[in-house]
Amino acid sequence: MTTHSATLAIDERVQARRAAGHDVLHLGFGEAGLPVPPGLADVLAAAHRRNGYGPVAGSAEAREAAAGWFVRRGLPTGPEQILFAPGSKPLLFALLAAIGGAVVLPCPSWVSYAAQAALLGRRVVPVPVPAEAGGIPDPGLLERALRRASAEGAGPGVLILTVPDNPTGTVAPAEQVEAVCAIAEHHGLAVVSDEIYAELTHGGSAPSPVRQLAERTVVTTGLSKSLALGGWRIGFARTPAGPWGRRLHRELTGIASEIWSSLAAPMQAVAAHALNDPPEITARIAASRRLHARVATAVHGRLLAAGAHCRPPRAGFYLYPDFTPAREALRTRSIATGTDLATALLDRYDIATLPGSAFGEPDTALTLRIATSLLYGTTPEQRHAALAADAPETLPWIASALTRLGGALGGLITGGHPG
Repeated sequence: MTTHSATLAIDERVQARRAAGHDVLHLGFGEAGLPVPPGLADVLAAAHRRNGYGPVAGSAEAREAAAGWFVRRGLPTGPEQILFAPGSKPLLFALLAAIGGAVVLPCPSWVSYAAQAALLGRRVVPVPVPAEAGGIPDPGLLERALRRASAEGAGPGVLILTVPDNPTGTVAPAEQVEAVCAIAEHHGLAVVSDEIYAELTHGGSAPSPVRQLAERTVVTTGLSKSLALGGWRIGFARTPAGPWGRRLHRELTGIASEIWSSLAAPMQAVAAHALNDPPEITARIAASRRLHARVATAVHGRLLAAGAHCRPPRAGFYLYPDFTPAREALRTRSIATGTDLATALLDRYDIATLPGSAFGEPDTALTLRIATSLLYGTTPEQRHAALAADAPETLPWIASALTRLGGALGGLITGGHPG
């Protein structure tokens, strides 16, 4: 039986609680939490008469813009390598359908990878991530897992990497990405590199697997995170140059033609504009990057103060705390699993998070995925103020949310009242 996506389910549960009068602090949903960037509403309005289907892979204008976007980031790309879709999620599903074989995943990993593999009847081979960062499997454990899966007849076909990572909010070291790609090449795997957070790396850039395994790596991305356009559903993929990449692009185009036909034409106009990197768009991304880093770092401090282990945030707006150090104290409050922990935070303190089990970990792990991006305000005015602030964590509405979170965590672990 297919279950509701954990991230969408928690968002709907939060909206229901709010409708019932609860003041919920929403840390469970990976929405970028910011206004539409300047100029894009005008582009969308001007394109509203474009109501035809158009080419499945995308208009020439949109594909040329996407190719140029990759070129400016140091990755030679032609428009024939680009395919647009209504969000990166259907692209990922189409890729799994086209490539075939068991799906190798870092653990923890984003909720939809394993769910999509299950929809296709594919086996999942989970491999724990290194201590330093999520999004890639531990290289030594990956080698062992692939040998074991092959010996069992599982036929691993595709490795999904997330650089930067959701759920941990980290960026994998370049040497580990290189090691993982070398293992993938040795075992004949295709690599899908989900890079939808690459524009939101807090400092420097993220090491893309495509630079290590160019002929077998597909990059997926979109505008949901960098430009806060999740509801506009604009995703795109870059397939490799060369014979394998061309065959894959034809297969993807065929799948797309039977499932989504094409990205909505007005959204292709938006993509063509945004992917040409006009100054107001690059400035908005820079401001978003700074805001995400400041607030995620502030939340990280509250988690450490509560006694959790937690990797420092390096990209996007996620944190992945581990409350194992407080296991005995939590057990006295009838909290023994990650689900217990997330449920207690929501039921007792109206703070929404997701347990690590939603991302492939055993429920015995006392881990949570925390998204900080809905702390920026409840009105456009507050969100614009957060974008413009040098120290957004000191704005009254964000500071009060941080205080509330710290108090709830302290109350949950010590049994006291939240501050």
